[in-house]
Amino acid sequence: MISLAEITAATHALLATAERLDDRDVREPSLLPGWTRGHVLTHVARNADGGTRLLTWARTGVETREYPSLEARAAEIEEGAYRPARVLLEDVRQSAQRFAAAFTLMPDEAWGRVVQWTAGARHPASRAADARLTEVLVHHVDLDAGFGPADWPASFTTRMLTAVTASYSRRDGAPDLRIRATDTGEEHGRGDVLVTGSAAALLAWLMGRSPGTGLTGAEGVTLPFLY
Repeated sequence: MISLAEITAATHALLATAERLDDRDVREPSLLPGWTRGHVLTHVARNADGGTRLLTWARTGVETREYPSLEARAAEIEEGAYRPARVLLEDVRQSAQRFAAAFTLMPDEAWGRVVQWTAGARHPASRAADARLTEVLVHHVDLDAGFGPADWPASFTTRMLTAVTASYSRRDGAPDLRIRATDTGEEHGRGDVLVTGSAAALLAWLMGRSPGTGLTGAEGVTLPFLY
């Protein structure tokens, strides 16, 4: 399972980037279509609160939903996106602290208890820790403010390459891929289409954060939206 130390390190790095953004910067577009940097920062904060509620549910046994609905989640992000940069920063910081506190309160047996995400998927509470680290690291890239896929921890990149490749193999209409990381030697998938490049560049492409520049074999491959 993902440790709190990993999540905390990723969060501190994101906060350091956010501290450099002023009110004009947070109104600029992010890498996510239709979202400014303010939308991304608000989403990261609300994700922390949603994760806190899931951990509380697992710990107490009292149903505490991640979000009331997907529509409510979207409305909260839109409403919060246009706040001043300092307010956005403090929201990300304080919500992360609440998540860390909920994580610390979790007894060992609670991590295996199944809770339900807003879209209906049910997983052990430990998935909330995995999801939180992914949210922080991927959306840090989405800020488009100096932190890129090459800055992802190697452990995260390797773990996600395995997960993403497996996800594609289960999707109808997804390309039948086999990927090989030239810097680490790892290989994932058993498909006929071989794509090679650095591990971080491969993951960025598979997750829709790169057009595949610098990869070999990615030309003409259409990927479904993943994350």
